[in-house]
Amino acid sequence: MSVTIDANVLLYASDAHSPRHRTAHDLLQRLAEGPGLVYVFWPVAMAYLRIATHPSVFEQPLDPDVARGNLGSLLDRAHVRCPGEGSGFWQVYETTVGDDVIRGNLVTDAHIAALMRQHGVDTIWTADRDFRRFADVTARDPYAATKD
Repeated sequence: MSVTIDANVLLYASDAHSPRHRTAHDLLQRLAEGPGLVYVFWPVAMAYLRIATHPSVFEQPLDPDVARGNLGSLLDRAHVRCPGEGSGFWQVYETTVGDDVIRGNLVTDAHIAALMRQHGVDTIWTADRDFRRFADVTARDPYAATKD
């Protein structure tokens, strides 16, 4: 079975000061070891780099080289894939969105949901409840039992 992760998992796994760090780090390690495939879609990878290095988001943002190194070592794992949009992606996006009104931050979520559909991935590990709006997407919150 293949799964994907959202940027919040990557961000918490990199932030040792977060109360969610251990949960995210352990989840990421477990998933990356296999045997199933883990998809890290490009919008998620770029969101991680953008947010983790942003001084307005973190008091001590990651150095860009460290953030790229974190991402690179994950992408180098044998069970991790980082595919992009394939042929016919726009039609997949349109099907994913359906009649929903998608705007603002939901555009990125719809993009990721469409990539999931196109690559046969049905589960995303995320704290973002917005993914529940998309048919055929199972959003699993790794922090649901974690007290912040």
